[in-house]
Amino acid sequence: MLFAFGIICYSCENDIKEVESITQKAIRPIKNGTNVEFLYSEKAVVKLKITAPKMEEYGGVNHYLEMKDGIKVVFFDSLKNVNTTLTANYAIHRVAENKMEAKNDVVVVNEKGEQLNTEHLIWLQDSSKIYSEEFVKITTEDEILMGEGFEANEDFTKWKINKIKGTILLKENKDSTAVANP
Repeated sequence: MLFAFGIICYSCENDIKEVESITQKAIRPIKNGTNVEFLYSEKAVVKLKITAPKMEEYGGVNHYLEMKDGIKVVFFDSLKNVNTTLTANYAIHRVAENKMEAKNDVVVVNEKGEQLNTEHLIWLQDSSKIYSEEFVKITTEDEILMGEGFEANEDFTKWKINKIKGTILLKENKDSTAVANP
């Protein structure tokens, strides 16, 4: 039983739900697609390809694209050879900020076979940088390095781990002094 202005209203429940549904500001996608593929190029040279099983685009002041079912980004060199891949179970691209966030089982692999694993990665497209403030693990041919946070260029060929942990392989040089593996 519902009360409206002190009057008993037995049939108002449906009317109230209808008013609530009209006045609710539900955020709904303006576009959506399945098996989506984007190619990004500069001066007629393809730089990267993004694929996602599902993509939803939301308009307005905070325009963004959301890939709730995962994403794969393939970076190409100038000869269109694959030099880096990025995969994640979720991604959001904030269009106005030129920023993409990848979350949940993020994996980045570069052309040398070095692999980054983390749960949250931010890609700043304007500065061509990727970074994370969370736990990261980087596996190289010789080492497994871990830390809290890291930053790199977008093709993950130059990187730095913050608060590093792990075993670092040392090599002896001709002077019998140990140096860190390059």
